[in-house]
This record gives sequence, structure tokens and C-alpha cells, in this order.
Amino acid sequence: MLKKSGSNKAVYSITPFTLLDYPDKTACIIWFAGCNMRCLYCYNPDIVLGKGKIDFETVLTFLKSRKGLLDGVVLSGGECSIHKNILDFIKQIKLLGFNVKIDTNGSSPRVLKKMIHEKLIDYAALDFKSLPAAFKTITQSNLFAEFEESLTLLMNSSIPFEVRTTLHSALINRSELAAMRNYLEAQNYEGNYYIQHFVNNVPTIGNLEYSEKSLRFENFSTSKINVIFREQL
Repeated sequence: MLKKSGSNKAVYSITPFTLLDYPDKTACIIWFAGCNMRCLYCYNPDIVLGKGKIDFETVLTFLKSRKGLLDGVVLSGGECSIHKNILDFIKQIKLLGFNVKIDTNGSSPRVLKKMIHEKLIDYAALDFKSLPAAFKTITQSNLFAEFEESLTLLMNSSIPFEVRTTLHSALINRSELAAMRNYLEAQNYEGNYYIQHFVNNVPTIGNLEYSEKSLRFENFSTSKINVIFREQL
């Protein structure tokens, strides 16, 4: 059961409706404040660097009003998995009858393992930031091993999931993107690998130059991995 306290104010804001963020579902997005990475290209600096404004009880009240209107709930951010009481919060969402998708950087494999074991999530989007050589520069963290463990957990589960990378041309070039695809293939990942181009001219954590989008016209797919360029909105 969720404790009623100020510490539950983990949510920055709510997007009440989306058709884009949960495949084949009508959903809302719960944006969690705070993150354990500081990705240079992050376009949610207010959420990542800010504090929560909404407690879990308020979110659950909102979700109760959307029963029968929405299929699912997307937990995004920021990073939802780092928050205290996140597992109990998802249990309450599931009791309302919603499907749950998480957007995660894969930095909390122990929490993810519990989510999988307790059947709390129905879909996951795992952010593949970069290979180890550039990981610390891009994310300002040393959490690649945790990402790798999370990838293995999802691959060994029955939960549908996607792997995705945000691409900034100054941070990841053609050969590095091909190496990331090869890494996934070496891990025996099969399926879609989504590439989201960086959105120019928006506030970000890092002071980045203009990102070129020429790679979207190239074919990076293999017989096992279908590389799909997805426009970032």
C-alpha cells in the first residue's frame, strides 16, 4: 500500500492522452522527475533536473477517472525506476485494469527484475545510449553494465519490448551506430531497433551543435535486426 507522504511527490506532470507512445494503445504519460543520467541531448531538462509536483495518490485519482477511456499508462521521465514506492505504485495502476509501459534507461536492473517477476509491466522501451567507449561522455554516468543487465533481463522475459537510440550526429557517427547494431546482434537480440533523431533547436542539458540527419537515408538493417528511423516528436 502506498504511504501518504511528501516523498511520494515523484511525478513532474501528466500528459492525459497519447496515441504515439504506447504501440496500439490509447494511453496517458506519467512524467517522473529526476534521473540518474545527464544525457547531453536530453530534451526534458526541466523534468530531469526538477522536482516532483504531483503525488501518487493524485495520479491514481486521475487514472480512476480514465477507466474505460484509456488502455494503458506510460511511465516515463526522467527515470521512473529510481523512485521509491514505484513497485507499489504500479501495482495500484494494474488493479485499475490498465496496461503499463515503462520508458527506461536500464539503470535499475534489480527493480526491473522485480517488475518482470511480479508481472507489473506489459511493454518496455529500453534506451541504448551508446557503447561503453562513449557512454560516460554522453550520459555523464557509469551505468553501462546496468543497461547491459537490463537488456538481458528483457530478452529472457516474455514481455514485449523495444530498443531505441537517440541519435545526435556529433555524438554517434555512422560507424558507431553500425557498431551498436552489431553489439545488439552479438547479444542475440532480434527484432526492431529504433533510431530517434535528435530534435534541433530545443532546450537540452548539453550545449550541442546542430545535428545532421543524413543517416536516416541509409540501410543499417541485418537479417536479424530491423533498424527503423523514427522521427522524434
